[in-house]
Amino acid sequence: MFGSLCALVFLVNFGRVVFAPLVGPLQADFGVSDATIGLVATLAWLGSALPRLPTGYLLTRVERHRVVLGTGLVLAASSLGTAFAPTIEYVMAGALLVGVSSGVYFVAANPLVSELFPERVGRVIGVHGTASQLAAAIAPVFVGALLARWSWRAPFYLLTVAALVVTGVLYVTSRRAELPDAGAADRNLARGVRRQWRVVLLGVVIVGVTGLVWNGFFNFYIKYLTETKDIAQGTAQTLLTVVFAAGVPAFWYTGRLADRFRHVPLMLVVLGGFATTLVAMTFVEGVLAVTAVSALLGYSIHSLFPAIDTFLLDSLPDSERASAYAAYSAAMMIVQALGSVAIGTLLGLGYAYDLLFRVGGLALVGLLAGLVAFYQAGLLPEGAS
Repeated sequence: MFGSLCALVFLVNFGRVVFAPLVGPLQADFGVSDATIGLVATLAWLGSALPRLPTGYLLTRVERHRVVLGTGLVLAASSLGTAFAPTIEYVMAGALLVGVSSGVYFVAANPLVSELFPERVGRVIGVHGTASQLAAAIAPVFVGALLARWSWRAPFYLLTVAALVVTGVLYVTSRRAELPDAGAADRNLARGVRRQWRVVLLGVVIVGVTGLVWNGFFNFYIKYLTETKDIAQGTAQTLLTVVFAAGVPAFWYTGRLADRFRHVPLMLVVLGGFATTLVAMTFVEGVLAVTAVSALLGYSIHSLFPAIDTFLLDSLPDSERASAYAAYSAAMMIVQALGSVAIGTLLGLGYAYDLLFRVGGLALVGLLAGLVAFYQAGLLPEGAS
């Protein structure tokens, strides 16, 4: 069953990130502005944010694996609708629904994965995240290969078929598996959030704010390199793959580190690494330097996700795990979903890429300084209540 979950997380994340390498083709096909195309990418992430809290409530009534199966069907239907979209408005609707499937999936599947293997939460979260990240790493090159022969619609046709096949396999394996009943006591969403609000808030502050900057950066990464760094389109597409590919070992190893080291210091170190490399990106020139910084940036940002997920899922009690995790997941996704449309709007107003990313990186440095001060004062939670 775990293998089927890894296959499905690959697909739901592919659907969520596929809009980044399609920014240029979509903009050219529909003739829309930077702000409008930024909104398409934002809707995929906003769609991932909107159902997360309702999913937390749903999990107090429905078994986790049944909710996960539903996400596969939603992904297939929304991908097929996007493939046939006649206008940019239909693409926006498709992006929103693809995002919805991913949001429901992560809220339902992450607690399920941690409960399947309670003795090694960090490790299995890392493996599950690695499968997700492989989709992000493959997407730019895979989409580029498809665009060489077909239109931007081709990835969505393939995603539809793959989602239906994997969902069918997961249905069969879940019927044969011995599923945990750890979530049986989690029946009060409001109580869970109220009791665990401190860890929820810490996760939202760290991942929400950092994710907002990251979301705006990677969705415009290719255009940033071609317009500011004078790097060819094909090379920029490859370098986006480098950014996401660096996340594969990040998920794998950081998940293991999260089982061995104190959670909060690990998260703060990772945050500092991302802020530093983002600022460095605005200063470097040349393909080699940009490649090196891109790899470090990709490794640092993707290390943050297994670190925070292990912190939450390993420390939250069975009776409140899904509820508190859903609240964290919903809030942080709403914050970070605004990144693409914010960057697109500011670019439309005439602000330069380097200025925007430099300000974002320095803002994260300020956030890190505040969190370190709070940690030293003993004001940050080290675990669940």
